[in-house]
Amino acid sequence: MREFITGNQAIVRGAVRAGCNFVAGYPITPASSILNEIVRAFADGSGTVVQTEDEIAAIGQCIGAAMTGAKVLTATSGPGISLYSENIGLAQMGETPIVIVDCQRMGPATGGATATGDGDVMFARHVTSGSYPIPVLAATDAMSAYRLTYEAFNIAERLRTPVILLSSKAIAMTRQTVDLESVELPAAITRQRATSNGTFQPYHVDHPSDVPDFAPIGGSQRVRFTGSIHGEDGVLTIDRKKIDAKLKHLNAKIVGNAASLELVEADLDDSAETLVISYGLADGAAREAVKQSREHGNLVSHLTIFSLWPVPEIALRAAITPSIRRVIVPELNLGLYVEEIRKQVPGVLIESIQRIDGGLIYPQRIVDAIEQIEINAARGEEQLR
Repeated sequence: MREFITGNQAIVRGAVRAGCNFVAGYPITPASSILNEIVRAFADGSGTVVQTEDEIAAIGQCIGAAMTGAKVLTATSGPGISLYSENIGLAQMGETPIVIVDCQRMGPATGGATATGDGDVMFARHVTSGSYPIPVLAATDAMSAYRLTYEAFNIAERLRTPVILLSSKAIAMTRQTVDLESVELPAAITRQRATSNGTFQPYHVDHPSDVPDFAPIGGSQRVRFTGSIHGEDGVLTIDRKKIDAKLKHLNAKIVGNAASLELVEADLDDSAETLVISYGLADGAAREAVKQSREHGNLVSHLTIFSLWPVPEIALRAAITPSIRRVIVPELNLGLYVEEIRKQVPGVLIESIQRIDGGLIYPQRIVDAIEQIEINAARGEEQLR
């Protein structure tokens, strides 16, 4: 069934499909309609929604609900996710599954509340102290917002971690015609529950990249929860070996599962010398530019990245086929992600296309970059002759 909906409506639909049953949030443009839509979705009693007094209370309530077993979501924008920062670290330390939607707008500070952008890319990765990794996904339109919200819940539940989904003002508030029923989704995941046999260690793992079994606070087993460093029993510790094991585990359970977190869409031409890599709102312009360039006779490949962090290294290297000599990366920020791509593909010419004034990158700008590269390449070959 085809529908004409906003990206925020698609996010709510994806959350409900994933089994979300608790939402807390504080109104902020352009995320506010997620709170409004979830009220309607939970009108049948299938979930609880709370409008809190501020953003700090919102994510705090989400942590509490998640640790009792709920599947939780909260949504905000730049100033709000700044206030979320400390409690995101608490969710990391307590291994609490939470889906956090960041509907980006122009920053910094209040910035442009009604202006779009993709400027929170690095902040989402390093949002809290310690810089331990957090999976970060990036929607490109309403359809991907629906799918990635669902995927974010699966990742959060499987790895017991906060997951950030980046959207933007333009995606959040723009209506698009979509057929959500046509989207193929994996089975919904629910975190592994602990058995009641023996002494329960709430943070015990056999291997650093494993994920501890979950027991809800308020259940039959004792669960200790703290933001301070602790051992497998949840008790605060100054034992260096226990500290080392805990912190290596927080890193390894994300990095060690990085391959399974890669979400991309590859449209590759084995003969192409130019590769366009895009994510977020700029992806729409990139798709149109690749289409037009191919119609002009240019050989171009395209890679859409939906999982920004951890960096999808396998997919990036696979997209750099032997014929690729140059890469174009359009971004609605100061070129925040292009440096990560340069790290993965050294020796390849990479051009950054940027826009930061709240406007969009138009397809023609990318087409012009592709064709200028082709012209320069042809001139170089002519000079060699």
